Amino acid sequence: MPYELKTKPNEKSVDEFLKTVENPKRQTDCYEVLKLMKDITGEEPVMWGDSIVGFGTYHYKYKSGHEGEWFIAGFAPRKQNLTLYIMSGFDHYDNLLEKLGKFKKGKSCLYINKLTDIDISILKDLIIQSVNYMKKQYP
Repeated sequence: MPYELKTKPNEKSVDEFLKTVENPKRQTDCYEVLKLMKDITGEEPVMWGDSIVGFGTYHYKYKSGHEGEWFIAGFAPRKQNLTLYIMSGFDHYDNLLEKLGKFKKGKSCLYINKLTDIDISILKDLIIQSVNYMKKQYP
């Protein structure tokens, strides 16, 4: 039986979801990231699961044979931080990360407490480069 992702795109309203973000500053930051990612990707935002806003899609296939669709860029407001999904990972962006500001990162997640902690122009460059990389890798 093939593995099936639980987090899938759906018809839920992105705006209605963002209105439920309790922290007013985080909610404002979410709307700013929403506009930024929409401008960069040229894609409309789509809810993925109950709590992720994604833009665009790409098709992946692992050596194991597992394959599926995922978003090219996205974000999720969490209680602890604002999580941005930089799907290309961070291997090629040391120069940008050095100038970004205060953040933590995972494999392809950038964790930010608030947008005022970082340089927005550097974040924009990071997202642009990641989106361009993903579009080249997964045309």
